Amino acid sequence: MTERPIPDLAILDTRVYRGANIWSYEKAIHLVVDLGALEQYPTNTIPGFTDNLLQMLPGLREHSCSRGRRGGFVERLNEGTWLGHVAEHTALALQQVVGHDIRRGKTRQVKGQPGHYNVVFGYVDEQVGLAAARLAVRLVNHLVAADPEFDWEQELEAFILRAERTAFGPSTQAILDEAVSRDIPWIRLNQYSLVQLGQGVHAKRIRATMTSATSAIAVDIASDKDLTTRLLGAAGLPVPKQDSVRTADQAVRAADRIGYPVVIKPLDGNHGRGVCLDLQNGDDVREAFPIAQEQSRRGVIVVESFITGKDYRCLIIDGRVAAIAERVPASVTGDGTTTVRGLVDLANADPRRGVGHEKVLTRIKVDDAAVDLLRDQGLGLDDVPAEGLTVKLALTGNMSTGGISIDRTFEAHPENVEIAEEAARMVGLDIAGIDFICPDITEPVRETGGAICEVNAAPGFRMHTHPTIGEPQFIAKPVVDMLFPPGATSRIPIVAVTGTNGKTTTSRMISHIFKGMGRKVGMTSTDGVVIDERLLIRADASGPRSARMVLQNPRVDFAVFEVARGGILREGLGYERNDVAVVLNVQPDHLGLRGIDTVEQLADVKAVLVEAVPRDGHAVLNADDPLVRAMRRRCSGQVVWFSMEDPGSETREMIDAHCRRGGKALVLNPSERGEMIVVKHGPREMQLAWTHLLPATFSGRARMNVQNALAAAAAAFAAGAPLHDIRQGLRTFSTNYYLSPGRLNEVEVNGINVIVDYCHNAPGMKMLGDFVDRVGDSLASSHELARPSRIGVIATAGDRRDQDMCELGAIAARHFDVVIVREDEALRGRARGEVAGFVAEGVRAAMAEGARCKQVEEVHAEIDAVRHALSRANRGDLLVLCVDQHAAVMSELENWSPQAQAGAGVSPDAPAADPDYDPAPTDA
Repeated sequence: MTERPIPDLAILDTRVYRGANIWSYEKAIHLVVDLGALEQYPTNTIPGFTDNLLQMLPGLREHSCSRGRRGGFVERLNEGTWLGHVAEHTALALQQVVGHDIRRGKTRQVKGQPGHYNVVFGYVDEQVGLAAARLAVRLVNHLVAADPEFDWEQELEAFILRAERTAFGPSTQAILDEAVSRDIPWIRLNQYSLVQLGQGVHAKRIRATMTSATSAIAVDIASDKDLTTRLLGAAGLPVPKQDSVRTADQAVRAADRIGYPVVIKPLDGNHGRGVCLDLQNGDDVREAFPIAQEQSRRGVIVVESFITGKDYRCLIIDGRVAAIAERVPASVTGDGTTTVRGLVDLANADPRRGVGHEKVLTRIKVDDAAVDLLRDQGLGLDDVPAEGLTVKLALTGNMSTGGISIDRTFEAHPENVEIAEEAARMVGLDIAGIDFICPDITEPVRETGGAICEVNAAPGFRMHTHPTIGEPQFIAKPVVDMLFPPGATSRIPIVAVTGTNGKTTTSRMISHIFKGMGRKVGMTSTDGVVIDERLLIRADASGPRSARMVLQNPRVDFAVFEVARGGILREGLGYERNDVAVVLNVQPDHLGLRGIDTVEQLADVKAVLVEAVPRDGHAVLNADDPLVRAMRRRCSGQVVWFSMEDPGSETREMIDAHCRRGGKALVLNPSERGEMIVVKHGPREMQLAWTHLLPATFSGRARMNVQNALAAAAAAFAAGAPLHDIRQGLRTFSTNYYLSPGRLNEVEVNGINVIVDYCHNAPGMKMLGDFVDRVGDSLASSHELARPSRIGVIATAGDRRDQDMCELGAIAARHFDVVIVREDEALRGRARGEVAGFVAEGVRAAMAEGARCKQVEEVHAEIDAVRHALSRANRGDLLVLCVDQHAAVMSELENWSPQAQAGAGVSPDAPAADPDYDPAPTDA
């Protein structure tokens, strides 16, 4: 007998992508699995594996896999495929078992790591998807080892119950399906049925069948059955006689006044709980009273006249009848040979019946009330009813108690329809369930007798969307029509910005332009979440969770998201798509983290934003960057180029050809007066602004901000902003601390020219160095006696590669006379002094090759490094501070004084920095 392999398939890492990601355009779960010894055992080498798997999950026979036809995956199993691939399909099949129609998945080997595989598959519910992944791995290991301890039936039942706990009810799901069909985005706000439809200022909320438009007063009225009956009676609508009581004696006296038979029910009950019908005398009332009282939160019981007839539910949506169903109480029909208990088991075996709202019908429950009802009919559970005899098991026709429904939408008499609609208006509900008891809904209730016995807030849709008999009614449509009338928008414009450097400044420029247009802008960046120029959260908010926070804010009508590499790799995008994607540049940074080892792989991560652009959207791409330029092939919408190249260059020729085909671009046209930003759209060219007149560019010397301004203007143009608003926004945006904290903030301290910036990587240092050279030359030309010194305080993050740290130092050495190396407070796994050591090593290596720098020092603490640099600088010098905690640094600069300077910057008398520094009240 062939020895079975060791079942050591294991999950090494799990990621949940909640939006577009590097693997898929839609949300997905990503597993990194290790096959271990199973790497040597494809499926066709494991005895009985395929047959047993298909027996447990027959739905796998429908999977097409890469073959593109039914049964394709079975072919792969028989030919031999690896068990990571099997785990992917098993996870999909398990989700399909619980009704999640997901078919997206892929499995790829991890490069350079034999036996390790990336397993990616879609999901509907995150927790269900994760549970499916774990069970899929256990099942594969069981099939490999034939583990007798593994109980498949028990495991599958536990998985199904887990899925039911988080699944939406049929009413919520019907509304969501209709919303999705109209391209309305939705966000689940809790683990139950609270859901947001739409984004920002357009958002509406639903909870089951209650909506943002549902009146709280109306819900209170509907919950008070006594008040509801009095209001409807005062409006001349047919209602039963009733009274409210608190004790059994009061109930009997009320029943005597009203006249038998009567009904008693809790004042604030629902779903038919505690309702006792057809009570013929005082003894019946006393016996039923505790049943109703048990279901009443307020302890108030309603006694009302018993109206004979059929039970009808009229669903009113936005003032009009949307559906009518006849509700038939749970019952079985005798066959002359089977007991009542057996008939119930046969009825519950119907595949349409499930637990709660799991399926279109609910299983019939045999409780004490059902036994009592059987006794009234002269039967017990073990008795055999005569053939054709209908045996009632419940008095109320609620679906939740096992009843069935018959669609009667188009059979109701117009007068009855008017009565139901008027009842909903009297209570004030936008969505209401009106319960009619009458002999026949096709005849006027005022003539045949009958009454409205209840008005329900948040009525269930299941009896209408999945009637047992009759045609289903698409009642979610009028609900969504009410929330989003035809022509109404549900989305807010989303501009997403990514790149290695310049993301934050570009995002702020775009936000500033649209704020000037009167828009309520929600922005996320590495500094925090800003809503309408008010900082809500101070943190690195460039990830997907912050984006979802903005989309949930009811004030926001325009969103600008800074999107970082880490968030994309960790969770994907926090939204479905962006109207405008801006990619500034792709340069070597953050390499060696989360499987991204090359700049080309980093470009693939950044390109997720471009892939998330819809057909009517735009991708704003840097034509000067080859990696960004190549992303045009991934864009479904239009490409808007921006370039700093001169006319006549190869890049400009490509852009000119693009515009001749009707495309859009923003370019620089140099002249004797300076550089003009020009908007090109088809054959038209429109002048936007001189770069030297834009405050953020420091008279054109800050080339990185010239590029950022081009990108911001291109994004605003693509988003529909008029040129005069774009021009005004760029002309009023500056790099002062209030508009752009930590990005090229210029401060004068005792005659020292100080620049505060967030530069932290080698590509950024190249751009900052170019700016330092231009500013330094300008300062030198204005000083007649001595050439001003350039002092730089630099640092980088501890998660960068050693060679990247050295490169940062080498570049800084080419532009500064003195380099002071500090360290961030968060060392990211490094030892204190290790990061500074590598940076300083790069500086010394450049000095040995003749770089400008003449001295390098290490002062690890950030504020100590700032004080030391200030103490070394003289009036007229240029001091560049590359900061981590910009607020604390700005506080130190404002507090700096000649006395502190005399103390060499490290004196105990030196003013302490305030980490929450805010130099003046600001809404930014």
